[in-house]
Amino acid sequence: MYANDGFREIGRAECLRLLAQAPIGRIVHTRGALPAVLPVNFALDEEGAVVLCTSAASELVRAVDGTVVAFEADAVDVARRCGWSVVVTGTATVVTDPAEHARLVRTGPRSWAPAPEKVFVRVAPELVAGRELVGGYGYDRYGCLDVGA
Repeated sequence: MYANDGFREIGRAECLRLLAQAPIGRIVHTRGALPAVLPVNFALDEEGAVVLCTSAASELVRAVDGTVVAFEADAVDVARRCGWSVVVTGTATVVTDPAEHARLVRTGPRSWAPAPEKVFVRVAPELVAGRELVGGYGYDRYGCLDVGA
């Protein structure tokens, strides 16, 4: 982020609070030596880990297990010209512990696509960064365009 670019840096705790409210995010990984981005539903787990649920046959599982990935989620209010974006960067691992898998079946995210065999992928929150549009004249204290002004 650059000074005076109209954005405010968001601290780790606030980033995680915002992420917990987002229903959809994007996982960024490498596919054929090029960046690939997939929209996914997710849940936050202990200490801010991002957890995805997918099929054991998913290409995503093979592509990300043991690699560094980025995960991004955001919220944007187009009419008021405000919003935020959070990026979690860390190593993705497939959950293989049977007890952990059973816990995530009960409490973790539910895949929107049917899958005969569920696999959970955890992204360790090694780096967590976020920013929020803060605007200028005509914007309220939350960075949203004051449509009444």
